[in-house]
Amino acid sequence: MSVPTNPELNALAQSVGARLLAGRQMLVTAESCTGGWIAKCMTEIPGSSGWFDCGLVAYSYEAKQALLGVRPQTLEEFGAVSRETVVEMVSGALVHSGATIAVAVTGIAGPDGGSEDKPVGTVWIGWKRRGGYARAELRHFDGDRDAVRRQTVAAALHGLEHMLNTGNP
Repeated sequence: MSVPTNPELNALAQSVGARLLAGRQMLVTAESCTGGWIAKCMTEIPGSSGWFDCGLVAYSYEAKQALLGVRPQTLEEFGAVSRETVVEMVSGALVHSGATIAVAVTGIAGPDGGSEDKPVGTVWIGWKRRGGYARAELRHFDGDRDAVRRQTVAAALHGLEHMLNTGNP
C-alpha cells in the first residue's frame, strides 16, 4: 500500500532538504512507529541524494539494539516508547551512518498497544547533530493510526526545520 503524497509533508520535506543542502548536512532517520515514512517524504524530493544518507526502520527491540545500538537495559527499564530509548536511537543513527544530523521517532500509533501510562498516540521524537546533544520531545497525538503517524512525521520535520533554522537542537 502506498502512502498518498501529502502537500504539507511534501512542503516540509522540501524546506528541510533545501536547508540541509545549503548547510552541507546529511540526514539519517531512525524510525519505529512511522515505519520509514519520514525517509519516504525526504526521498520523494528530487536531488535528495545530495543531503539524505539513509533511513533505518527499527520496529522490534532486537532491531533497535542491532541497528541503532539501543541497550537492552534501556528497553527493559524504560520500554521502547521512552525518552531514554529515543535518545539512544538518534545517537545510534549517527554512529551507524555517515550523516551529520539525525531524527528518531518511537511511539504507539494504535489502534491497540497503549496502556494507562502510555496511551495510543504517545510518541517520543529525538533530534541530534553529530558531536552535539540530543533533544527529545514527548508528544500526544489524537486520531487513528494513520493520523498519529502523519502527525509524528510532521512534528519530526518541523523539529528538523527548527534545528536547521536556528542552529539549536
